[in-house]
Amino acid sequence: MLVFLRNRVLSSAVPLLFVVLGVFFLARLTGDPANLYLPLSATPEMREAFSESHGFNDPLLAQFGDYLAQIASFDFGESLRTAQPAAEAVLRAFPATLQLAGFTMLFAIVGAVLVGSLAAYRPNSWVDRVASFLSATAASTPDFWFAIMGVLVFAVQLDWLPTSGTTGAGVWVLPIATLLIRPFGVLVQVVRGAMVSALSAPYVKVARSKGAGETRVVFRHALRNAGAPALTVAGDLAVGLVNGAVVVETIFGWPGIGKLMIDSILQRDFAVLQAAVLLTALTIFVLNILIDICYALMDARVRQGATV
Repeated sequence: MLVFLRNRVLSSAVPLLFVVLGVFFLARLTGDPANLYLPLSATPEMREAFSESHGFNDPLLAQFGDYLAQIASFDFGESLRTAQPAAEAVLRAFPATLQLAGFTMLFAIVGAVLVGSLAAYRPNSWVDRVASFLSATAASTPDFWFAIMGVLVFAVQLDWLPTSGTTGAGVWVLPIATLLIRPFGVLVQVVRGAMVSALSAPYVKVARSKGAGETRVVFRHALRNAGAPALTVAGDLAVGLVNGAVVVETIFGWPGIGKLMIDSILQRDFAVLQAAVLLTALTIFVLNILIDICYALMDARVRQGATV
C-alpha cells in the first residue's frame, strides 16, 4: 500500500508543477497592474517606481524563481489591492467553496445511490425509464443555463429564494442545486449500470439462496461491489465542481475561491490569483490521492497493478 501511495504521489506532483508554472505566466498576460492601481495622471516615474517596488521590472524567469523560493517558505506574497497577505484572502474564501462542494457531492452521492439502485432493481420498468431519462437530461444540462433559469423562476418570478447573500438557509439552495444537477445525473447512470451487473452476479444469487433480505442484498452485497466505479466517477466529478464553482460563485455572488479567482484576474492581483490556484490544485491533488486510496482498498487489483 505504501508503494502504491508513493507512486501515486509522484505521478500527481508533475501536473501540480505545471499548474504553478502555467498560472504564473498566464497571469502576466492579463496586463500591467500599474494601469489599474495608478491614476490616469501617473507619470512614467510613478509607473517605474510601482513596477520596481513589486518586482515587475525583473525578467520573468527571475520573477518565477523568486516566486518558487517564496512558496517554498510558505510566503505567497501580498495582495496588490489590499496590501495584505494573499494567503489570508485565500484561506478566508476557501471554506465557503469547500462547504458548497461538500454539500453538493453529499446530496449527489446519496441521491444517486438511492435512485440508481431503485432503477437497477427493476430494469426496464417505468421507474427505470423515468430515472434514465431524467439523469441523462441532468447530465447534459449546462450549469450556467440552470443557474440563469433558477434565478429567473425561483428568485425573480416566484420570489422564493435570494439570488445572493451569506446568511440564511435560502442562500444555499440555488448554488447547490446548480452544482448538483450534473454530478447527480452522471452518478445515477453509473450507479444504475454497475448495480444492474452486480445484481445479476453469482454472489448475489448465493446471498438470496441463503435467505438474505432484498435490502441487505441490494445495499450490502451488490452496492459494495458496484461502489468502486461509482467512487472513481464521483472523484472526477468532485474535481470538476471546482470549475463549476467559478461560474456558480460568480453568478450568485458566493464568497468562495472561484469568485476570488475571477476578481483577482479582473484586478490583476497576481499574488492572490496564484495562491488561490495553488491551493485549489493542492486540494484536487489531495482529493485524488484519497480517492485512489479508497479505490485501492476496495479493489486489490489496483494495488497490485500500481506496485508493478
